[in-house]
Formats: sequence, structure tokens, C-alpha cells
Amino acid sequence: MTSLLTHLRAHHLKVVLVEPRIAPNVGNIARLCVTTGTELHLVRPLGFLLSDAKLKRSAMDYWPRLKLTLHDDVAALETAMARTRLWLCENGEGRSIWQADFADGDALVFGSETAGLPADFIARHAGRLVHIPQAPGERCLNVSTAAGVILMESLRQLHARGTG
Repeated sequence: MTSLLTHLRAHHLKVVLVEPRIAPNVGNIARLCVTTGTELHLVRPLGFLLSDAKLKRSAMDYWPRLKLTLHDDVAALETAMARTRLWLCENGEGRSIWQADFADGDALVFGSETAGLPADFIARHAGRLVHIPQAPGERCLNVSTAAGVILMESLRQLHARGTG
């Protein structure tokens, strides 16, 4: 009988949320990051306070174990991650996540729930746009669901290559 992988290997993937607006989404993504050993980066301005009760409720008792970094704006993020490969996750844009070649150390970048990623940021990283394949004509997934899908595909690729 084949042994199933029950624990993730250590890795250096990052999830980045640019100007998130909805506290419960960030709380859910924080839980995802803790349970997968992934860093979470938040880019200001945020649509809530980090002390928001809805954020704490959705993150539950995971928040204290979260590897969290805050960036004042997109420019600060780009400076801090100058040597990091960024994958911009946009609905229906770029290549499918199944065609992307994720690597350990990459950052998965998601825009705000209402506005997505800034157009000038997308233009600077146009070669790194990815999307989740979905049924024709359907709207996009919730950002916390999308983050889970793309992060798990990234981890699957790392595991298949023995690098994560």
C-alpha cells in the first residue's frame, strides 16, 4: 500500500493580498496560510483594522501563528520582493494555473475583492498572470477560495518535483 503524504514539506511560498477589503476573507486566508506553512503579506490600505472582530473570528486561534508582513503600498511590496517571482492571480487573465510553473519562493498575488489588482501593477508583471480554469460564463471565485486553489496547486507542483 502506498503511503499518503499527510504533512507538507517546508517551503517558501508566499500569499500576497493587495488592498484587501473584507476582514473575513483575510481571516480565512490567514488560516490557510498557517495550515500550509505559508507567509501572508498584506498591502495597505486595508478595508478593516487588524483588530477587527470579524477578522479574529474567521482566523480563530490561528492568527498568533501566522507569518505576517505588512507593506505600506504596492511600491513597498515590489521593493521588498524585488528578487521574488510574483504570480498575479486574475480572473480569466494570462495562463491557466495548470500551465504555470510554480517554484519554491514564489509569491501568489491577489487583488482586492472589489477592484482586483491595480492596472499599472498588472502591466509591470504582465508575463506572470495566472487564472483558475472555470465553466464558461461564470463569475470568479471568492478570493479566499481562489487563494486556496492556487496555493494548493503550487504546493502540488513543488511536492511532485520534491522541492516543497
